Amino acid sequence: MQRSQGRSQGSSGQPFGSENYSGEYSGDFSDFFGSMFGNESGSRGRQTKFRGQDIQAGLTLQLTDVYKTQKQTITVNGKQIRLTFPAGIEDGQIIKIAGHGGSGVNGGPNGDLYITFAVENNTAFKRDGNNLYKTVDIDLYTAVLGGEILVATFDGKVKLKIAEGTQSSSKVKLKGKGFPVYKKENEFGDLYIMFNIKLPSKLTDKEKELFSELQKLRQDGQEQ
Repeated sequence: MQRSQGRSQGSSGQPFGSENYSGEYSGDFSDFFGSMFGNESGSRGRQTKFRGQDIQAGLTLQLTDVYKTQKQTITVNGKQIRLTFPAGIEDGQIIKIAGHGGSGVNGGPNGDLYITFAVENNTAFKRDGNNLYKTVDIDLYTAVLGGEILVATFDGKVKLKIAEGTQSSSKVKLKGKGFPVYKKENEFGDLYIMFNIKLPSKLTDKEKELFSELQKLRQDGQEQ
């Protein structure tokens, strides 16, 4: 996991207020300057509060990292922040951490921290939202006769029955074996398995003979 140093962007400061004075003044000059600039106690009382700057930070995670909720410590502008990242974060998603941006001025509120996630796929799965997709090879004999294979999912291997006459590029859905839904505990997408039938290569003479016999049987059956 890589940690990215936060970079401040923009400014949430506001322009200082001003007062216009015109005409004659007949009072005491000390009162005049006090009214313009404020005495020491008055100045402190009227200090404008400014909100701190928002901070933008980037964080790179692996797909296996965001499958489960986890806690991470990140460093932003020299400060270490302990955060909990819910499972199901997507690539490009932005999360706001309120109050962890720049410090406020004159007692103003802190800015916010915005984290943009880059999720890199380090698996054989393709992710689309909460659903996962995977291509699995099966041999010709299993595709023709049917059978059972072991398929790796994100949380372990499962047995999958292959129907007789399974065609290449056909797919099956494993409900609830996809990716966790963001901020929804115990909710998951689905896993779609697409089959790729691997044809045998370097056949022996006997195998070629058997395939030829099978071909003839199929042709004779279609002519009847």
